[in-house]
Amino acid sequence: MKRTPLIILNGFLGAGKTTLLKNLLTQAHKRRMAVSVIVNDMSELDVDGVLIANTEIVDAASNNFVSISADSISSRSGIQKLDSALKNLLEKRSPDFILLETSGSSHPLPLVRYLREHPQVSLKAFLSLVDTVMLNDDYDGGKKLIPVFQEHLNRGTRGVESLLAEQIMFCNKLLLTKNDRLPFYVVTEVARAIHPLNPQVAIMAVPWGNLQLDELLSMPDYDFHRVALLIDELQDAIDAVLSDEPDKKYDISWRVIEDDRPFHPQRLWDTCHRFMGAGVYRSKGFFWLPGRDDLALLWNQAAGSINLEFISYWKAGVLTHTDNSLT
Repeated sequence: MKRTPLIILNGFLGAGKTTLLKNLLTQAHKRRMAVSVIVNDMSELDVDGVLIANTEIVDAASNNFVSISADSISSRSGIQKLDSALKNLLEKRSPDFILLETSGSSHPLPLVRYLREHPQVSLKAFLSLVDTVMLNDDYDGGKKLIPVFQEHLNRGTRGVESLLAEQIMFCNKLLLTKNDRLPFYVVTEVARAIHPLNPQVAIMAVPWGNLQLDELLSMPDYDFHRVALLIDELQDAIDAVLSDEPDKKYDISWRVIEDDRPFHPQRLWDTCHRFMGAGVYRSKGFFWLPGRDDLALLWNQAAGSINLEFISYWKAGVLTHTDNSLT
């Protein structure tokens, strides 16, 4: 029985997974390939799911898109939801391949262990996306990541560094993102610093999700034997944190802010430049500005980087346009 190739986009919060997913999705669409997509978000506000649905390439009504929100896909309940999503996609469609974007807090081990036994899906690429700017700023060019990770191992504790390091250790292709914001020699130093975590895989610098789909589809299948010992060594510790709220084990929590009011431009500027706390790894959502009330804008913050983007028009705003072609 022919199995369907699966490409997983894994990586810490704000590493650029959605940007890469949209790029790969566009390439598949241009080539008229049948692709199905699963998106996971730890928050109940499914921002990434909305952004992918806005591409109009996949959608739930066409049975080629599933969103798993308010859960980590590496938790016990998340694996069950993933199993259900794959069954649904494979029963109702015959995709050429499947793209899976995990939440930033997802651990690779439960996914690899689950897919190792899956009869209908062949894991092709397990990508780990790493924010080069974050590693450079927060971990001294990446040089402090391994020592802090080893310290957690020695103490029998878990931290964000454990998750970052182990996401790298399980991948079969390592992607350095946001490298366009740093000098080449700095990117090289970051790559050299984290390479010992997974010396057998290639490291690529990928600005703005610029990666060719063919490069992933032509990869050999994921080598489960290569990580068998790693699974044996880590699974007791990982299983211990896979409660209903595994994110809290890494001291990661989320909160949804809902407010109908617009952002004040000057106060928004002040917040971006003066008041963003260092402990906010990631924030993402939709907002509007007074005087631009027809525009749907995206707030997209990862560590010290903030982007404000126009993504679409509010439905109510479209009705006010004289060229909306609705009459």
